[in-house]
Amino acid sequence: MEFFGIDLVSLIKAVGYVGVFSIVFAETGLFLGFFLPGDSLLFVAGFLAGQHFFSLPILIFGLFIAAVLGNLLGYEFGRRIGPKLFNREDSWIFKKRHALKAQGFYDKHGPKTILLARFMPIVRTFAPIVAGVANMNYRSFLMYNIIGAFLWTVGLVLLGYSLGSVIDVDRYLLPIILLIIVLSFLPGIIGYLKERRRGTVVVPEEI
Repeated sequence: MEFFGIDLVSLIKAVGYVGVFSIVFAETGLFLGFFLPGDSLLFVAGFLAGQHFFSLPILIFGLFIAAVLGNLLGYEFGRRIGPKLFNREDSWIFKKRHALKAQGFYDKHGPKTILLARFMPIVRTFAPIVAGVANMNYRSFLMYNIIGAFLWTVGLVLLGYSLGSVIDVDRYLLPIILLIIVLSFLPGIIGYLKERRRGTVVVPEEI
């Protein structure tokens, strides 16, 4: 089964546990990981667990730890180096607009951003970095980080697992992944349209 020219099932089978954990860690902790397929990867990994390719307990535990550690790395990166990030020029691996989008989301939602951003591509990658730049209280960050990582990883993996044992992979998996991607981007699109309708779309000031 191919998705944008990539056979996700074959890819995840090839990289195994270490590869899946590494991808989640990178997407949630490294600013260059914003393009990685976090939501769809969790779902497909859970789906494969339902097909008895992965052990469900090992998969969930490893993904949860990777998601928590990824955000912790992002926070430390933002606290130590983040301010310089907002002043650098765009490159092929870094677009300032992504960081500014996460900053605007953080300014609006405060500490809850760390939890909510788990379910928003791109914002998910930059939110912990912005929290570090803003010197967010570490205990609050850690609490929202753990809760968000648990809901995100366990929720999507169990969804994939529950379907993996009952549906035909070739017939239904691609439409479901497409739906997950659309739903992931939907909150950001709706928020943008609301702000535009009010005429109050504001690009956050650079730090």
